[in-house]
Amino acid sequence: VIYAPKIQATTLWFIALTATLAAAAAMLAAPLRADIIRVDIIGNSFLNALTAAGVPYSQPARTTAEGQSVCPMLVQPGGDFDSVVSKMAIGNGMSEKTAGIFTIVAIATYCPAMIAPLIPSRLTG
Repeated sequence: VIYAPKIQATTLWFIALTATLAAAAAMLAAPLRADIIRVDIIGNSFLNALTAAGVPYSQPARTTAEGQSVCPMLVQPGGDFDSVVSKMAIGNGMSEKTAGIFTIVAIATYCPAMIAPLIPSRLTG
């Protein structure tokens, strides 16, 4: 009888600690899950746009990764639309035309702010 309050306090402390850890885990998992869902939605949009544009692909995960690589290539020194198209064509066995369409869809999906700087050079000439 003398030890009963101590056992109850220890049990309550353990339950409170477990509940706190579970709540913390849930709070941390929610944003991670939201990011995963967002990435899936954007990736699916990219793949759907490629399909609509007539660009074939056989490996969705690899195709999505290639699409995501376009924006960083544009901001590298010497990175411009034509150099990215050339890299996409050579690295993925695409024709220049298909690589151009792929690159445009990737830019529109993953870094739409990059479209405006590219347009003036496409309108002259």
